[in-house]
Amino acid sequence: MSTTQHPADELIAILRLQHVPNIGDVIAKKLISHCGGPCAIFEDKRSQLLKIDGIGTQTIKHLYDSKNLRAAEKEYEYIIKHNISYNYFEDEEYPKHLKHCIDSPILLFKKGNINLEGRKIISVVGTRNITSYGSSFCEQFIAEIAPLNPIIVSGFAYGVDISVQREAINQGLQTIGCLAHGLNQMYPKVHTKYESDVIQNGGFFTEFWSSSNPERENFLKRNRIIAGMSEATVVIESAEKGGSLVTADIANSYNRDVFALPGRSTDKYSIGCNNLIKQQKAQMLTSAGDLVYLLNWELEEKNTKAVQKRLFVDLDETEQKIYAYLEKQGKQLLDSIALDCELPIFKTSATLLNMEMKGAIRPLPGKLFEAI
Repeated sequence: MSTTQHPADELIAILRLQHVPNIGDVIAKKLISHCGGPCAIFEDKRSQLLKIDGIGTQTIKHLYDSKNLRAAEKEYEYIIKHNISYNYFEDEEYPKHLKHCIDSPILLFKKGNINLEGRKIISVVGTRNITSYGSSFCEQFIAEIAPLNPIIVSGFAYGVDISVQREAINQGLQTIGCLAHGLNQMYPKVHTKYESDVIQNGGFFTEFWSSSNPERENFLKRNRIIAGMSEATVVIESAEKGGSLVTADIANSYNRDVFALPGRSTDKYSIGCNNLIKQQKAQMLTSAGDLVYLLNWELEEKNTKAVQKRLFVDLDETEQKIYAYLEKQGKQLLDSIALDCELPIFKTSATLLNMEMKGAIRPLPGKLFEAI
């Protein structure tokens, strides 16, 4: 993924705009569009800028504050000295899904071997306190999705983030960590040992300068990059409140698909996922097949058969009977399944629920069921 090089004065103007208090990415893009470019903003008359919706006298005062220029020049020197790569939001190389988000960063810094061209991209997030259930699902999910060669995006944090990124590397997939600080440091420090592996198999994105530290508000800002970069966001375990639920909400606001791993109602780190599903903010995810089906992706036939074979081994005798029936007959109603498989309705219903949790079948509108 190459980087467009911008002239020094233009890059400094972009940085200067990024540093102005009270000017977020939405207003920054309005200014750039109105004036015709970042340099022109600081050359335009103040009276003209005041005509732009959302621009007031206080904003203008901050805009022309010389300390922003000095900060931009200092960061520019750091970028040049350390050969930092970056993407401006109007560059062709800027992540295409993120480009469609109104509040996407006007400037993204990057490190590694990132290649987004023509690739499927999934964001995976979740609790820092991952359980054995979540860890096992991470491993299963990445192994099942690997034949499609997607890019796995996460936050490089404790728990689900680092687990899913390590599994991606184990499967030879490209993975991207979205950071809440500058590229001059790594947080958490204990994950520094994984940095080189991520760089070799993808890399890092951040909108934050070298002077930025991993503060709480930065993590919340970072979440919109995770949600915006991908076609879908997957939540693997979350307590009733947590950053991954914020990421899911942002993904929903971008009209992206959201998936959540269900769990027992008594499990603390399944409450958030169960609520997302219950509130219809996320589709239930029991296997990679659910995501592939709902996103209209296609698994290789060889992998589909391998997944089916593995599932079949995990099914008991009654489940195998129902699975074989659905695989042969296609979509069927509960009553038809019970009748043709010679099973009581109550037992058929309970068995179908177990099979759904194992990722062997999926429910469909109209009370239909089908084999995955």
